[in-house]
Amino acid sequence: MSDNVGFAGQIAPEQLTQVAEKGFKSVINNRPDMEGGPDQPTSAQIEETARALGIDYVYQPVVAGQITEVDVRAFANHFNELPKPVLMFCRTGNRSNNLYQIAKQMDLLDD
Repeated sequence: MSDNVGFAGQIAPEQLTQVAEKGFKSVINNRPDMEGGPDQPTSAQIEETARALGIDYVYQPVVAGQITEVDVRAFANHFNELPKPVLMFCRTGNRSNNLYQIAKQMDLLDD
């Protein structure tokens, strides 16, 4: 973690008020829709609430254990362009953290 990024497990639309209160300006969702079944909030639901609260939102689903260089480069482009700090989330936060760490190791991040 740095001052520019945080990681979390699955978030629900109603939690975005707290996300905004904690100062996050952007959210990156790395969890594919329906990965957790019908009870998982959809990207569209989360995006709608995020945008209503003035939070930038990116949906970049990544399959656990199958992060590719294309995924990492796409993430780095999003991360470098988004207002900071950025909250990244997936099921547990591990996939998002891995994506960030790989991009950092590849020296793709501006932070």
